[in-house]
Amino acid sequence: MKVVHSAQELPSGCAFIPTMGALHAGHGSLFTLAKSYSSDVVASIFINPLQFENAEDLLKYPKTPEADIELAQRSGVTHLWFPKHDEIYPEGYESLKAGAIGDLFEGASRPGHFDGVVTVVSRLFQLVKPRYAIFGEKDFQQLKLVEEIPSDVTIVRAPIVREVDGLAMSSRNVRLTAEGRAAAPIIYRALSTAKSEAELRQILSTEKLLELDYATFIDEETFLPADQRSERVRAIVAGWINGVRLLDNMQMEKSA
Repeated sequence: MKVVHSAQELPSGCAFIPTMGALHAGHGSLFTLAKSYSSDVVASIFINPLQFENAEDLLKYPKTPEADIELAQRSGVTHLWFPKHDEIYPEGYESLKAGAIGDLFEGASRPGHFDGVVTVVSRLFQLVKPRYAIFGEKDFQQLKLVEEIPSDVTIVRAPIVREVDGLAMSSRNVRLTAEGRAAAPIIYRALSTAKSEAELRQILSTEKLLELDYATFIDEETFLPADQRSERVRAIVAGWINGVRLLDNMQMEKSA
């Protein structure tokens, strides 16, 4: 594996996985999946300041470069790219807007977040010129917005990777206390048990450490509340435990 610091050292037409580092087994699964699409697997590690509306959250974001290099190499990455800020955001770069879906849910709770996401992904695509890009379904709203970015890149969806107790893997999980970590799987239990939005909220309300932001059934295409016309329905949940924001989602069976 080559560790590089300039996009000029990267092979075009690759399978690409953009990350912000603090890699875990969920990222490893994306790298492994990428190998089935290209012999050139490029991963980037760039903590994007544009998608943090909270400066403290940006400062607290975990940084584990040595462990990241080891995991990437073990998982089949051929090129691990650590771009500099000025390479991603040169003077005069184009800033994108996420559109209507970007104003809902995560966008409502974190204004400007998705503008930062689509801007950085667009810039990364311009620099890497991949044929495929792999994104996990855990950040489902982000995935939907990335799919709408104008580009020639084929977006590959990857399933959520979970801990043994069902908690969706995330770089932020390391910030949970032992008590918070024990409480966090309530989100998965609620998603895998609930048959309605009301039941979803009721199950989540039993965990006192969870400060719920939203829990709702949406139409996957519009992100509006699901109804009888919705072809695909997904339950999405977000909240805080120990001040750590946790996201999860699951596709639901459409009610008759």
